[in-house]
Amino acid sequence: MVMGLKKVVKKGLIGDMSFAKEAGAINWFPGHMAAATRAIRSRLKLSDLVIEVRDARIPLSSANEDLQPQLSAKRRIIALNKKDLANPNVLNKWTRHFESEKQDCVAINAHSRSSVKKLLDLVEFKLKEVIAREPTLLVMVVGVPNVGKSALINSVHQIAATRFPVKDRLKRATVGPLPGVTQDIAGFKIAHRPSIYVLDSPGVLVPSIPDIETGLKLALSGSVKDSVVGEERLAQYFLAILNTRGTPLHWKYLFEGRNNEGSSHPDSIDKPSYNLKDLRHQRSKQPDSSAVHYVGGVISEVQRSLYTTLSEFDGDIEDENDLECLIEQQFEALQKALKVSTRASSEARLMVSKKFLTLFRTGRLGPFILDDVPETDEPSL
Repeated sequence: MVMGLKKVVKKGLIGDMSFAKEAGAINWFPGHMAAATRAIRSRLKLSDLVIEVRDARIPLSSANEDLQPQLSAKRRIIALNKKDLANPNVLNKWTRHFESEKQDCVAINAHSRSSVKKLLDLVEFKLKEVIAREPTLLVMVVGVPNVGKSALINSVHQIAATRFPVKDRLKRATVGPLPGVTQDIAGFKIAHRPSIYVLDSPGVLVPSIPDIETGLKLALSGSVKDSVVGEERLAQYFLAILNTRGTPLHWKYLFEGRNNEGSSHPDSIDKPSYNLKDLRHQRSKQPDSSAVHYVGGVISEVQRSLYTTLSEFDGDIEDENDLECLIEQQFEALQKALKVSTRASSEARLMVSKKFLTLFRTGRLGPFILDDVPETDEPSL
C-alpha cells in the first residue's frame, strides 16, 4: 500500500481508535470468544486435519495470529472463501504465494458445490495415509468471524450425504450475515468406515489487533462489527484504498458512450422505491427487471462519480491532506449517486457510508483483494 494511505490511516481516518479488548465502550471481544478460543485449542490437539477458512479478499489479515503456531503444526488446508468477491488475478498470486511456502491452499466459494467438492478431494488426499490406520478422523474448521465457515459446513454436509452412507441426518450449521452467529463447537458426521467428523467452530479473533490496517480490513470485510469502527470511517478507508490504487480510473470503459444511450441511464425508467436491501443477494426470489435495471444504474452512477472526482483531482494522492479533501468531495458525489436525500449532514453521511459499504460487500463494485501479496521471502502464514 502506498505511503499516502498509511499516513491517512494513522492521521485522519482512525484518530485514537484502538482495537484492543479494553478500549472504548464497545467490547468487540465478547466472553464467548474467549471461551471458544480455549475450546478450539483443546479440540485442535485431537484433530487430524484443519481447514482454516480465510476471506479471499484479505488472505493474510483474516488469519487468527494467536492460533497460527498451533495451526501450522497440524495438517492444514487454507481455504480462501468468497473467491467470487475477490480479484481472480491477485487471488492466483496469493495461492501461488502460499504454495511457495509449502502450505496447501485452495480458493473456494462455499455456496458452490463444485468448489467445495474440490476442497473435499484435497481433504481426502491429505488424510489418505491416516485413513488406513484410524477408525475415526476429525477435521476441524476454524477461522475468524464471518468468513463463511458455517456455509462451508452446510455444503460439505450436503455433498457428503450423497457420497457416503450416513445413518443420521444431522442438523445443519446456522448461517448469518453478522459475525458471531456460531457460538459453540458442533460436530457433523459426514462419513463412516472410517468415521469422519467435521467440527465447526465459532469465529474468534485475537484479544487485540495491534495493526490498525488489519483491524480496518477485518471490519471492512465484516469480521468485526461496523459499530466498533463506525461505518463512516470504514467508507473513508475504502475510498482511500480505491484512490491510492487508482481503481476508479479503470471504470471509465464501463460507462463510456452511455451518455447517448437514454435507456442505460437510471433516470430514463420508472424507479421503484430504492432501499439498501435491493443491493443484497436475494436467494428466495429473483428481482424484477426494473429493480435490476435501477440498481445497475445506481452502481453505474457510483462508479462514474468516483471516476470523475479522481480524474479531475489536481492534488497529490500521496499527501494525506489532499487525499482527505478528495474523499470529502467523493462523499458529496456519492450522496447524489446513491440518491440520499438532503438531511442532517451526519445522518446523510451515515446513510451514504452504509450503502457504499454494502456495494463493496456484495461485490457490486467489482472483485477486490485488500491485502497486498508479500514481496519478501519472509513467512507470512
